[in-house]
Amino acid sequence: MRIAQVAPLYESVPPKLYGGTERVVSYLTEELVRLGHEVTLFASADSVTSAKLESACDQALRLSQSCADPLAHHAVLLDRVLARAHDFDVLHFHIDYLHFPATRNLHLPSVTTLHGRLDLPDLLPLYQQFDRQPLVSISQAQRRPLGRVNWVGNVYHGLPASLYQLYPKHGDYLAFLGRISPEKRPDRAIRIALKAGMKLKIAAKVDNADRDYYESQIRPLLDRPEIEFIGEISEAEKNEFLGNAYAYLFPIDWPEPFGLTMIESMACGTPTIAFNCGSVPELIDEGISGFIVNSEEEAVNALGRVPHFNRARCRATFERRFTDVRMAKDYLCIYRSLVNDQLLSHAVQSIEVSTTVLS
Repeated sequence: MRIAQVAPLYESVPPKLYGGTERVVSYLTEELVRLGHEVTLFASADSVTSAKLESACDQALRLSQSCADPLAHHAVLLDRVLARAHDFDVLHFHIDYLHFPATRNLHLPSVTTLHGRLDLPDLLPLYQQFDRQPLVSISQAQRRPLGRVNWVGNVYHGLPASLYQLYPKHGDYLAFLGRISPEKRPDRAIRIALKAGMKLKIAAKVDNADRDYYESQIRPLLDRPEIEFIGEISEAEKNEFLGNAYAYLFPIDWPEPFGLTMIESMACGTPTIAFNCGSVPELIDEGISGFIVNSEEEAVNALGRVPHFNRARCRATFERRFTDVRMAKDYLCIYRSLVNDQLLSHAVQSIEVSTTVLS
């Protein structure tokens, strides 16, 4: 198939540091190419891919010192996609709803994977307005706020099986990975570690939007010797960081649409202690890939079960449920269904035209 993957421009594909959506787009693109498909990736020029790269800006926007209006660059991106739309069998968008007005009457198979939260009040009238756009969710929990829209599939994210390796023995520290923000609740992670009498290593970035939260709520908690703030780490550093951990803490307080770090931890064989929000019950198999809790006290109690945790079985669960191969095959099923639906629609229209002419 001839497939266009349209990525957001905030990070390169794959990202240099933090960037969940762009990482998933990279894994999907590379696996589709490996399976023999003709893939074009629309992304920033500093992206690295085995697909054909069509760039819309010179550098990922988050790392650019000169970008003041990211939407301007995305308008260029969308125009370049539309100019080449008929070169593809299917267009796969990862840029939220930016393209909806331009693609709703395109009469080409297209699909949009929604990577973010959908419980914001502003989104409901938008998705009601564009209720025929084919959408893919990344968890069933993500769908709940929108109600009746045109869901054509649910595809869990996947990682290359070789990206992380199994660490058969646990280490002596707890891990927190990702982003410092109120909904990620690093404060909970710190309290859990202190209550359990364990070390906590925090590998996370601080966005400008969360700088005040970090300075006022989190930084004062970092003066304890048990707490180590590492900052943002690269892809290559995650394997050792997660693999050597006693357990991974995922103490969220929001409707997480997926949570890529949970399956990264799973790939290392490290159990995730996750609060019962959003996608968590779909991703974590209780006692097999981690433990689902509802309070800090339950999280501390769950840490007591880690010495008996089967890390090899955790890794096997990752290989069964969350690889890039499974993800790519799921998307290919959706692509083929959309193409077949389009062919059927054209056939019906041709018959209707012929009938009209004959009559």
